[in-house]
Amino acid sequence: MMSQLILISLLMASSVVLAQANELPDFTGLVEKYGAMVVNISAVQTPSLMNGQAFPEIPGIPENSPFYDFFKKHMQPFSAPRRSEPKSLGSGFIISSDGYILTNAHVVEAADEITVKLNDKREFVAEVVGTDRKTDVALIKINATDLPIVTQGDPEKLKVGEWVIAIGSPFGFEHSVTAGIVSAKGRSLAQENYVPFIQTDVAINPGNSGGPLFNMKGEVVGINSQIYSRTGGFMGLSFAIPINVATDIANQLKLSGKISRGRIGVMIQEVTKDLADSFGLTDSKGALVVSVEKDGPADRAGIKARDIILNFDEKEVAISADLPRIVGNTKPNSKVSVQLWRDGSLKTVKVEVGESPSDEVAENRKLKQGKKADTSNRLGLVLSEITVEQKKQLEITNGLLVEGVQPGIASRSGIRSGDIILGFNSKDVTSAEQFNDLLNQVKSGKNIALLVKRGDITTFITMKLIDNDTKK
Repeated sequence: MMSQLILISLLMASSVVLAQANELPDFTGLVEKYGAMVVNISAVQTPSLMNGQAFPEIPGIPENSPFYDFFKKHMQPFSAPRRSEPKSLGSGFIISSDGYILTNAHVVEAADEITVKLNDKREFVAEVVGTDRKTDVALIKINATDLPIVTQGDPEKLKVGEWVIAIGSPFGFEHSVTAGIVSAKGRSLAQENYVPFIQTDVAINPGNSGGPLFNMKGEVVGINSQIYSRTGGFMGLSFAIPINVATDIANQLKLSGKISRGRIGVMIQEVTKDLADSFGLTDSKGALVVSVEKDGPADRAGIKARDIILNFDEKEVAISADLPRIVGNTKPNSKVSVQLWRDGSLKTVKVEVGESPSDEVAENRKLKQGKKADTSNRLGLVLSEITVEQKKQLEITNGLLVEGVQPGIASRSGIRSGDIILGFNSKDVTSAEQFNDLLNQVKSGKNIALLVKRGDITTFITMKLIDNDTKK
């Protein structure tokens, strides 16, 4: 009898294991069908001037001169630049057949040159359309057509416990696939006020950033963005930006190059159980107003410190982290209802939403006041003129701002976006037109010297002007 019971138990356990095995998903079809939409993103970053590696060799002093060693030793900030090798920074995915790609802002914002490698091994130089640091979303563009594109899903329909997969390039290992489940939704992270993150246990490591998170239908539901780690490697907690948040950011970047967000001008904190009790609330929910910006939207609407905001524009504020997201997604200048808890009772006020100051999101948008060249010149530089006020702030009397650097002579010589060109050979630079006139007078094969200011350091950068230079 005992042996029969043991046999029955073993058979039941085996059937459970087999049933569980049959329920495990097969990801092969999904990867084969949608893997081609995932790209590897790498970059070349010219070392900065401040680390002593940004400018060419000591000008005018031959190596056999007795002064050469002296200057080499004591003028380290002006030593020759070392062009970094392409380094895998992250991943991305194609959202339009004409070459628009979504990735993380932190993947591309510090790069001088960005290269996108497709699944078929083709490589393209990418342009940054715009970045948004507050959501860590970036939109880049490559010059290509007829590209395969992802299908976007609805993160709101995701369920905790649902299978999801990530495809990316962790540590540079291209098109690596990892799988897991959705661990939580609407997760708030410190210093991340505008993203209700999707938490998963999918293995995410450096290089996965910017890659897609797929559901089992092959739809992209998020952008893999962050991990929680005490070691720098994967520890079972990863976070993805919901694709609807990223798509909204991408559309704004594509249309205007900047992000428009609402603001009302309040400082808030979480409503704990003790605070809820002290304010007469039965539930610990909402956002407690700590201070109100004078003459800001909230102040004009009559919102006061110690008010608890429970509902904004007919959207529940369950926790304090909900309010920045809801307000940020509200169109500036719109008038909305705000439900408050004040002095033991509910109160409703109308507030006209203001606009949050936006980060400048692309290198070629830094100085809007100056007159800007429409295209790059023979050196691959896009230049803009600097206003009188800006010259006072920079303590200069003349110069041009470098707003963009195309791959080529100037980028290899160490010129970067944000540099200020003060002189061309022996002449002061006063306008983009004058600079390009001087440049056009130089024959191919001749050397030129640009006087460049970066931060507190100014020096000459020399380069040989070669037309039809296709080296990257």
